Amino acid sequence: MNRRTPAATPLALLLALALALLGAGCTGGVEGTPGAAGLRDPYFPGLGNGGYDVTHYSLKLDIGSSADDKHGSSTQPPDRPADRLRGTATITARATQDLSAFHLDLAGLDVEGATVEGRPAAVNRAGKELIIRPGSAVEDRLRKGRTFTTVVRYSGSPQTITDPDGSKEGWLRTADGAVALGEPTGSMAWFPGNHHPSDKATYDIEVTVPDPLTAVSNGELISRRTEDGRTTYHWRTAEPMASYLATLAVGRFSTRQSATPDGIRLFTAVDPESEAASEEVLDGIPAVLAWSAEKFGPYPFTSAGAIVERTGDAEYALETQNRPVFPGPPDTALLVHELAHQWFGNSVTPKSWRDMWLNEGFATYAEWLWAADHDGVPVGESFDEAYEDGANWAFPPAEPPSAADISEAPVYGRGAMVVHRIRLAIDDDEAFFDLVRGWTETHRHGNASTDDFTAYVEEETGEDLTELWDDWLYGESRPPVED
Repeated sequence: MNRRTPAATPLALLLALALALLGAGCTGGVEGTPGAAGLRDPYFPGLGNGGYDVTHYSLKLDIGSSADDKHGSSTQPPDRPADRLRGTATITARATQDLSAFHLDLAGLDVEGATVEGRPAAVNRAGKELIIRPGSAVEDRLRKGRTFTTVVRYSGSPQTITDPDGSKEGWLRTADGAVALGEPTGSMAWFPGNHHPSDKATYDIEVTVPDPLTAVSNGELISRRTEDGRTTYHWRTAEPMASYLATLAVGRFSTRQSATPDGIRLFTAVDPESEAASEEVLDGIPAVLAWSAEKFGPYPFTSAGAIVERTGDAEYALETQNRPVFPGPPDTALLVHELAHQWFGNSVTPKSWRDMWLNEGFATYAEWLWAADHDGVPVGESFDEAYEDGANWAFPPAEPPSAADISEAPVYGRGAMVVHRIRLAIDDDEAFFDLVRGWTETHRHGNASTDDFTAYVEEETGEDLTELWDDWLYGESRPPVED
């Protein structure tokens, strides 16, 4: 991302837990214990759910205006083409404990019913928590290590969520549709799930929209079929993806499909108002991917591209998997930043939101590397500029003081300085880039923490870098640098 929610309230968490415990004790319930109502993330403790690991989401969504839906509110303008959503989420998961009940994160939408292994399940709600209580007929499928399938039917007008830093995410309505952005909690605005970055899964997303709108999501376009003036787009993401990286853009787009010389499938969708100003930069995607692969290792996905909205439809760019979303025509530096996230953040995903600097520090450093290779700006000069910027010293990048700070300047600029200080400590560019490529290979399609990273660097270099971590990653003050 190039800029920067809300945690569940303690009252909501207590109510959710109480309902789950009550359900576990009901006659006919499944033996076991309820899954936790949150994963105790340092900044969003109510985000995510315990007791299971999602392996696949299959979402079938029907998008329309309030005028299309007999349940829609008559107070909504009838010309908002993506104001209503009706969905069926099929969630395949593996139990990590014997479950009597489990939770899903979902904000705002109305739940019409749920099944587990094809049998009706009780559904309770506490704020953004759905508590699913299966019947005893499926208890064997909820034993630890077993795989089970949950189907949730839901509908409503998806919410726009305001983050702790004041930015908007979730379901953002645009002039001709909507765009769904999920970092850090916005994906719960349009589908139920285990919405913490530590639980990655594959996806099939089928979206039906009225013509002439287009629906663009992650991964590859598998099929497209039109019937009675409505078109269904089927998108598939075959590599694991954290839910905050899932996106859906609905609107009038100019689309292009092609492939890079090494076979990566490209799909771009551009709002007509942004098309002319975006063309030259988007034509550079194959070159940026090839350059990035030299620096960071093989591209970790089979498809790439971009979604470009019109200026003002969103407040920031976001590294949604395979094809980042841009709030208007991007420049090359922003394209480099968001495509670098495909390695740092999307393939190697943080274990918690405290590890954001691993995403943003490396993506910012990618900008510095590109400027050195293409614009004649030495990396040292970019480092010096960041070092002199007082905003980068507001707090240590590995310890933002609150959820409102996880996308502030130190996470980006000082995060990139940490990467450069590692390069200087190694004092061998070939060894440094081998280290970076090894990191993306070791944790490809997985999760990693700051502790994982520092341990990896020290193991690979054979150096004790405690002083570097203390000064640059965790230090409260600006450390001196040699002239």
